[in-house]
Amino acid sequence: MAKFDKLTSRAEDYSKWYNELVVKADLAEQSAVRGCMVIKPYGYAIWEKIQAELDRRFKETGHVNAYFPLLIPKSFLSREAEHVEGFAKECAVVTHHRLKNDPAGKGVIVDPDARLEEELIIRPTSETIIWSTYKNWISSYRDLPILCNQWANVMRWEMRTRLFLRTAEFLWQEGHTAHATKEEAIAEAEKMLGVYAEFAENVMAIPVVKGVKSPNERFAGALDTYCIEAMMQDGKALQAGTSHFLGQNFAKSFDVQFLSKENKYEYVWATSWGVSTRLMGALIMTHSDDNGLVLPPHLAPIQVVIVPIFKKQDDLDKLLAVLNPLADNLKQKGIRVKVDTSEKQTPGFKFADYELKGVPVRLAMGGRDLENGTIEIARRDTQTKETLPLAGIEEHIAALLEEIQKNIYQKALDFRLQNTREVNSYEEFKEEIKKGGFLLCHWDGTPETEEKIKDETKATIRCIPSKDNILFQGRNSIFEEGRCMVTGKPSKQRVIFAIAY
Repeated sequence: MAKFDKLTSRAEDYSKWYNELVVKADLAEQSAVRGCMVIKPYGYAIWEKIQAELDRRFKETGHVNAYFPLLIPKSFLSREAEHVEGFAKECAVVTHHRLKNDPAGKGVIVDPDARLEEELIIRPTSETIIWSTYKNWISSYRDLPILCNQWANVMRWEMRTRLFLRTAEFLWQEGHTAHATKEEAIAEAEKMLGVYAEFAENVMAIPVVKGVKSPNERFAGALDTYCIEAMMQDGKALQAGTSHFLGQNFAKSFDVQFLSKENKYEYVWATSWGVSTRLMGALIMTHSDDNGLVLPPHLAPIQVVIVPIFKKQDDLDKLLAVLNPLADNLKQKGIRVKVDTSEKQTPGFKFADYELKGVPVRLAMGGRDLENGTIEIARRDTQTKETLPLAGIEEHIAALLEEIQKNIYQKALDFRLQNTREVNSYEEFKEEIKKGGFLLCHWDGTPETEEKIKDETKATIRCIPSKDNILFQGRNSIFEEGRCMVTGKPSKQRVIFAIAY
């Protein structure tokens, strides 16, 4: 498929639209390793912005970055039974430490004499290796809390993959904290969920629902999993971030104890929390359209692109005498600007390329604009254009970027509100779930009922929502007691069911 062949429309085939867009917008591509992806420079630039914004927030809340080994002894995963059961089928295992030349002359083979005494697991997540380390760091209450974060890659052996959404290897951050009390650990898990929600809404312009996972959907080894859930344009849910209260499970598995203020030995309380390159998929599917990416200005690597329209070098020089100072003024306001003076492509090609890549604002100036002291401004979110006087344009552009950010968020929020419905009977549920969206339903709290619904409809409980959600303002009935739509047993509040990625 050529770069500017028309994308498959979302209405025609949402999955195909997504796959085409990721490749055509130069975000990522399949690699020579099955199930793994190559993140291309433009895609990685967006991920770097995600990293930078999150990393700043982590450090503002007292966290520090560290790095722990990629390889984990197999015995470590055996220490926490529920944890290993949750990841056992996804683990990649290193069994040998050496290759050798094939005696038959066919390249290299695994040296059979180099088998490891204990196999090593490529990390699917790092709780075990980190808590084996924390044992060496913690002896007294004075050593607590430990607030560490790690930016890393992980491996979970996925056979059915989709770029960014589900790959065998992916990038993420994982926070791992240690606390003296249960209350501190729960407060930490809830605080970090709040950090994720604020980032999703204010930077990614993605409205999210905060809540807690049902026991069936909980992280393996956690006592509680807090989550933010987002709705994609096809009505499916996507888990956009999780924060786990681990209790003392890992501390007991690795015998991590501390001497308390009361001079008693106690087990440490733990949390872990993380987001991954799956956020790239969320970003694409929440905002983009049939013409390409739509990026929120707070996250766009290029917020404003300036395209001079010229035929001769002399024309370009005259335009740049005006446009370069404009770019400098915008940069002084903290705006990320690119002036595209390339002669390889026509202005039309450039316009289409920057539209495909979701650059929020495009400025264009030709000879007539130069004479008139005007410049053309195109918005990516509404695909509207206007020609304005060049004088004082910097203030207008700064305000426009904020307007675009708010507009993109509001559009996504309106879509979610329009596709969130209360359902009271299981028969109604079976019909409504086919239409997509979030269904607010009473559930009796049992895993058996949850499994029945999943088996029969493929819908899962995305979260048990908390009351501090925009989604539920003025809809107090959601938090009133009722009867399970399947069994008729008592239900404390409605939960969110959806088909999920």
